[in-house]
Amino acid sequence: MAENLLIVHGGGPTAVMNGSLYGAIKEAKKSDKIGHIYGANNGTGGFLKKDFLELENVPEEKLKLLLQTPGTAIGTSRDPIEQEHYEKMADILEEENIKYVLFNGGNGTMDTCGKLHKTCQKRGLDVKVMGIPKTTDNDIAVTDHSPGFGSAARYMAACTQELAADVRSLPIHVVVMEASGRNAGWITASSALAGEKGYEPDLIYLPERAFDEDKFIEDVKKLLEKKSGILVVASEGLTDKEGKPIVKPVFKTERATYFGDVSSHLANLVIQKLGYKARGEKPGLLGRASIFMQSQVDIEEAQMAGELACRAALDGESGKMVAFSRVSENPYEMKPFLVDIDEVMMYERKMPDEFINEEGNGVTQAFLDWCRPLIGEELPDMISFNTQSGK
Repeated sequence: MAENLLIVHGGGPTAVMNGSLYGAIKEAKKSDKIGHIYGANNGTGGFLKKDFLELENVPEEKLKLLLQTPGTAIGTSRDPIEQEHYEKMADILEEENIKYVLFNGGNGTMDTCGKLHKTCQKRGLDVKVMGIPKTTDNDIAVTDHSPGFGSAARYMAACTQELAADVRSLPIHVVVMEASGRNAGWITASSALAGEKGYEPDLIYLPERAFDEDKFIEDVKKLLEKKSGILVVASEGLTDKEGKPIVKPVFKTERATYFGDVSSHLANLVIQKLGYKARGEKPGLLGRASIFMQSQVDIEEAQMAGELACRAALDGESGKMVAFSRVSENPYEMKPFLVDIDEVMMYERKMPDEFINEEGNGVTQAFLDWCRPLIGEELPDMISFNTQSGK
């Protein structure tokens, strides 16, 4: 009897998640071990309902469209999973003769991957469970970076470049752009890449540093003594010295927090305390979903991660995740490897100190050197005939 393979997506989608799906399906199709290639319809919820999409007969011309399709073509979820659910998943794997399971997602999904692997082991099931990293937040432990981040970083850098040009064109206000990232500031920091074209943000605030409102106002005030238009990039997850969000979350679940509007809050502080015109901007979901700004490096690595995870499972590996190791930055070279899932389950990777400036309101050259290769080709050049004047 032919063995079957199941692919499950978890967490927020990205601009290259379907690239990993394509890589996994492509690799599975090469194997004579595999009968059906299933996709769980809308993540673990579809898994538990045995709601499977049959993917093995999708023609190549349609399958290849995954490489240019944002989000996830099979759906995803953030369902809370308890041990009883893992037991039910194991039952389903037996019933459907599924011998290989690939989980594509972030920290929570890798936790699910590891727990299903252990459940199958305890029950003596010969099921190989592998993880494929995915996150725009870039907060998965051990790996140098994760598929999804490069495209989100490229989007943020491009948005910053264009917004900085707008502020420079009409320098009459302080603009605060809010970036996603709950506890890790990788996307926020990537806005600094716009500086390669001369349009860097003036201030960057990361969740790795406690946010001080008085210091923020002082930073802005000093800049307003030199020029009349300022661009600030701030993380949605900023917290004060006591670890409390600077804006009360509007909604919270066990796994997800919907933060309040940080950009508007900081803009209002400027208005109230400095009497200066200010406004907030927020790319939001556009930053994680945009295929228009997809990084070529990112999509290639996403596909590679899907291929390697599938190949590893077919070769007998289980309870591991595909990870990346940085070999060199210039020229950029990356080496994939497998890491035990126990090392990544629910561990968050934050910005290291050497990537954050001493003032805590910007990034270092070390970060720019690290991040630059991941966004792919350079951002477009732009021209400016004048320098923003002071007040």
